[in-house]
Amino acid sequence: MLKFLEIKPISQDALEKMGFSWHRDGDGEYIVRDKFVVISKQESEEYVNATNELYKMYESGAEYVIKNDLFDALDIPSSLVSQIKYSWENERENHLYGRFDLSGGIDGQAIKLIEFNADTPTLLLETAVIQFMMLAFNTSLELEQFNNIYEAISLKFEKISKQKKAEFSRFLFSSVKGIEEESVTVKLLQNMAKDRDLMTNFEYLEDVDEKSGYDFWFKLYPWEDMENFTQNPTTAMLNPAYTLLYQSKGMLAILYELFPDSPYLLKTAFTPIKEKYVKKRMFGREGANIDIVDESGEIVNSTDGIYNEYKAVYQEYTPFVQDEQKNYYQAGVFYSDGACGLGFRRGAEILDDMSQFIGHVVV
Repeated sequence: MLKFLEIKPISQDALEKMGFSWHRDGDGEYIVRDKFVVISKQESEEYVNATNELYKMYESGAEYVIKNDLFDALDIPSSLVSQIKYSWENERENHLYGRFDLSGGIDGQAIKLIEFNADTPTLLLETAVIQFMMLAFNTSLELEQFNNIYEAISLKFEKISKQKKAEFSRFLFSSVKGIEEESVTVKLLQNMAKDRDLMTNFEYLEDVDEKSGYDFWFKLYPWEDMENFTQNPTTAMLNPAYTLLYQSKGMLAILYELFPDSPYLLKTAFTPIKEKYVKKRMFGREGANIDIVDESGEIVNSTDGIYNEYKAVYQEYTPFVQDEQKNYYQAGVFYSDGACGLGFRRGAEILDDMSQFIGHVVV
């Protein structure tokens, strides 16, 4: 039985003071404010173990794709192949952070990889800051969270800077104009770097035309949409171009080919499989362009979207954990040199950008 802890709700005004003021559905409730998901210490450790093991698999998968020139299978734009190879050789340590989306891990269900948001992961403010503040708001609760995200990413910034051997490394942070969630996420990352006494600046992506004054550049913008990008050799990218290999859902099929006995992987292929499956687009986002297909080949659930131009991958269906109200729950584990924090999304069978964020406690 999925367990919850009732808490004193934090106000919407308090959330907005933390920087959260976007993504409101009809009743304005995107954050679940009156309860946490309860997990055990053992379940927390199992999320850590699974995530760390999966990241190693992705490193092996990327090496395999590059060695065997499988970029087209993953729908990688040809114009970015040389950049990916360069970053794999020269920027391997610059993957700042990512988020693994996982089914199971609670209520007795095994952990299974759904996908890896390695290039442009969001939910950072909610997971790293808001759920922590919600716990702190309930001062009578002497409980813990699996949530070391802020410190882990801050330390990663410092580590990256030292590897450059630059005493005064300069970091540029960018997002596109008009998307508040992304600008807040990027400015939160900028604060993490500032906390390590690093020199930082923020510019909207549309205004960046010269990066030679910076040692590092983090841009919250999909690599697959930067086909005309030419890297300044003096500026290293954070979440380098090779993370596009991780972001491609085609990597799910590569990993299953390489590690078919892994307990964390679902059967996945580049062509339809016999089992009930989920058809995804290589670079689909926010639950768009998803088809759930049963064993007879009938589509039993689907979503529209703008990603039909990309190739498809076919992943074995696995049910998400459900509560008594039939809400589905998906875990999101952040990674920055190791698993560092957990949050949950709840919603319909296909989780989209209108699903809710719900925090957790470890007991």
